Amino acid sequence: MTSGIVHALQFFLALPPPMDNHNSLAQEWQTLQGNHEQHERHALLIKLTCLALGVAGLAAQVPLGWLALAVMLLWGQEGIIKTYQSRLADRLLVVESLLREEQPARHAMQLHTDWAKNRPGGAGLIASYAMSACRPTVAFPYLPILITGCIAAFI
Repeated sequence: MTSGIVHALQFFLALPPPMDNHNSLAQEWQTLQGNHEQHERHALLIKLTCLALGVAGLAAQVPLGWLALAVMLLWGQEGIIKTYQSRLADRLLVVESLLREEQPARHAMQLHTDWAKNRPGGAGLIASYAMSACRPTVAFPYLPILITGCIAAFI
């Protein structure tokens, strides 16, 4: 009887039916995947900004110390973005494994709850940002720009 009343209210009030865990997981996967790709675009924009600033700065003969500082700040910012992206990737892998299960043992929409359980302290966060920044796919083009600046200083 109660179920019939709920369905009638949903029909008349145009409420969406409650989602099962698989639908919630699928919705979470779509959202996380979109955010993961968005972080990749942001990282590329940071790289392109750094490259443009580096070339323009060298052409305008901006002091190399200021250029180096700008490059290192952008490099660090991309390291932070890539760390966020890796957290999303970790959750994506969990969601994908849960979607393969008949009756998922864990609930959807638990990105922050799961992360908070394993959150490192301040030093751990800074270390994770630095480790992300040191990956070769992140270090390019920052390291070559810094090396080019050093070579330009001696020419």
